[in-house]
Amino acid sequence: MLALATWGGVGLLPGAPGTWGTLAALPLWWVLAHLGPWGYGLGTAAVILAGWWAAGPAQDYLGQADHPAIVIDEVAGLLITLAGAPLSWAAAGIGFILFRTLDILKPPPIRWFSSGESGGLEVVVDDVVAGVLARLILEIVYAFGILPG
Repeated sequence: MLALATWGGVGLLPGAPGTWGTLAALPLWWVLAHLGPWGYGLGTAAVILAGWWAAGPAQDYLGQADHPAIVIDEVAGLLITLAGAPLSWAAAGIGFILFRTLDILKPPPIRWFSSGESGGLEVVVDDVVAGVLARLILEIVYAFGILPG
């Protein structure tokens, strides 16, 4: 369970575990994007559910609510951010920056979902909301032609 919550130990890397976890989500995004909308959606849902399931026991083991080493929530958030995005480095980079910025700053409404409680759902939900907001911003970026679609 700890291996899943830390995304294979990536969350244990020094410095910025959330950023490492988000970077480590990119290969999964690439694979899921080749499975079509249903495959992508099911894969993303599986990561969200796995995060919900694994994060609670992992934070109990690590002794801290929403321990920084738990990064499966960042994986879920990036997958949501990049859902339907073009398979390009530009999309991945902009999505990565948008998601990490929102996840770190936690502006409302993200902050409202970041309760700091000890359950797995509380660990994952703020990153899901950050992913949804980043996805909406990414859609605006493409709609206004800031990036080619």
